[in-house]
Amino acid sequence: MMTKHETVTLGTAIEALIRRLGIAGKLKEYEIVEIWPGIVGERIAQVSRVESVERGVATVRVSAAPWRTELTFRKKEILEKIHQTMNSDVIQDIRFR
Repeated sequence: MMTKHETVTLGTAIEALIRRLGIAGKLKEYEIVEIWPGIVGERIAQVSRVESVERGVATVRVSAAPWRTELTFRKKEILEKIHQTMNSDVIQDIRFR
């Protein structure tokens, strides 16, 4: 017996799969990789990049010690901007290396 199937968009199907797999939180964490240049600006994005995200902690590789120091001083400001941009507090801390 044939049944009538409801048509869904690809986006809706992908969202359902993500929820079913339980990876929505991890994908939200990795959004930081994509938005990093917009958070810190072009100049800082040229000397830093998000390497990994583990349990809400983003590890950022910085090419020079003076920039690492600068970013460490601005960590609270950067975290606030991340939370606003992502509309989430999934990123709880940043480690600069």
